[in-house]
Amino acid sequence: MIKVKICCIQSTAEAQIAINNGAYAIGLVSKMPSGPGVISDEKIREIANWAPNNIKTVLLTSLQNADELVMQIDYCNPNIVQLVDHQDTDTYETLKMIFPGLEIMQVVHVVDEDSTLLAKDVSHYVNYLLLDSGNPNLGTKELGGTGKTHNWEISKEIINQVCVPVFLAGGLNPDNVSEAITKVKPFGVDLCSGLRLDERLDETKVKKFMENMNK
Repeated sequence: MIKVKICCIQSTAEAQIAINNGAYAIGLVSKMPSGPGVISDEKIREIANWAPNNIKTVLLTSLQNADELVMQIDYCNPNIVQLVDHQDTDTYETLKMIFPGLEIMQVVHVVDEDSTLLAKDVSHYVNYLLLDSGNPNLGTKELGGTGKTHNWEISKEIINQVCVPVFLAGGLNPDNVSEAITKVKPFGVDLCSGLRLDERLDETKVKKFMENMNK
């Protein structure tokens, strides 16, 4: 079964919608240079502590300083930390040492063929990869939440070359998820804007997504 991570969760009520419809994980977005779904660390902590034990809570963070990451993770108490920007390899080791039960998910932005080399390198240090659209090299970094798809052929190649589970993100919605899964064959899928209406998680869209995903 393909795992589903529903991101940009804003409240326990939205989290409950995701859980009721079979989500494997809920994404909780902390301060970002751009993109949707940001909530306070206090709200992230509230939702993470509320969530049932069988649901993965995922802290999305753009921090790149190990000490700051440790403080944020310790406060927010997630199951998984999703690092949306580049990290020094020492940072991975620090997080593993201080939080032995924490899983690490590294985002790789699929820009071009060089993304494959980056993904292969970083896969040795983390529990999961997440392949997303965006570009961390812009003046204002795009670290996710673009609502745009990327080159799925590159994503497929990455999945074929790494040995960790890979989530596919970037512009997924109920209408294209079946095609994405067929072409890329990821471990899981991740989405935010594709399930929202008037900036709220829409249960009708969630149900349609889950139905179409399994076609």
